[in-house]
Amino acid sequence: MIAVHADWSMHPGKRYHATARRVDGKWQAEAPRLVGDPAAWLGGLLADGAAVAMGLDLPLGLPRGLAAGRPEDGFPDFLTGCGAMPGFFAVNETLATISADRPFYPARGVKGMTRLSHAQARGLADAADLSRLCDRATAERPAGAPVLWTLGANQSGKAAISAWRDWLGPALAAGAPLALWPFEGGLHALLAPGRAVLAEVYPAEAMRHLGLRLRGSKRDAAARLALAPALLDAFDRLRVVPSPALRDAVASAFGQDAPGEDRLDCVLGLLCLIQVLDGGRPDHIPADPWVRRWEGWVLGQLTPAQAPAPPTSA
Repeated sequence: MIAVHADWSMHPGKRYHATARRVDGKWQAEAPRLVGDPAAWLGGLLADGAAVAMGLDLPLGLPRGLAAGRPEDGFPDFLTGCGAMPGFFAVNETLATISADRPFYPARGVKGMTRLSHAQARGLADAADLSRLCDRATAERPAGAPVLWTLGANQSGKAAISAWRDWLGPALAAGAPLALWPFEGGLHALLAPGRAVLAEVYPAEAMRHLGLRLRGSKRDAAARLALAPALLDAFDRLRVVPSPALRDAVASAFGQDAPGEDRLDCVLGLLCLIQVLDGGRPDHIPADPWVRRWEGWVLGQLTPAQAPAPPTSA
């Protein structure tokens, strides 16, 4: 089996992945590398016919406030057909053009640009209605960014557009051997030779799952370096054997340049994925039908979020 986690970005120069292969009950892990062309990257992972568990730091799902009006059966069907609706991914310049078929906002900073105004333009009562259940605040962490928001540091909309429109949608439409957790079942049940199972993983939440604490910002190389001893301990606990290059990366704070935080994130996501694969953390999926059909969930997340009011139909 191969485990891989990619820290996704709309910028190819910030898309790093970390990979590990399970051999004799241990995981042989490699240092982070750039993803490059996503189709070629996926093909390389599947080339030898192994089962591939893939964590992705990007939204896999639509909030129920938007999904309630869609004609597809669920998020996998939406992704498969998204190539036929390019206008869906055109980011709105103003509130006036926001619609169910063009929901992403804003293209730039403008007067009146708030998440509440974005929600109201979609006919929703509150800014929180733009978020999926897994994006909402829990007792362990603050709220994540809404899927459809595309401006500022705390946003994931641009990564969603890049991955859905340019990679996942075309791959699914072409019949690539992909399965999407949790929409199609549990992680372990979906794993099969020659198939990649995709799951959403948050590196910031992964740190909590792993019992790690970063003192400072991930953007600060000194803070990343201070995390090194605890990170190496996590490798040992999870039976992960880092390659010499990965040990060097940890010892050098994953580099002194700006993408150092991306390299750290893909390693954190990889460890979170391995922890679930090996049974150290449950493959939890809430019973909520909106989560299972449209919104998705974050791998390893157990703490419930504040539930939204349900739409009229699921």
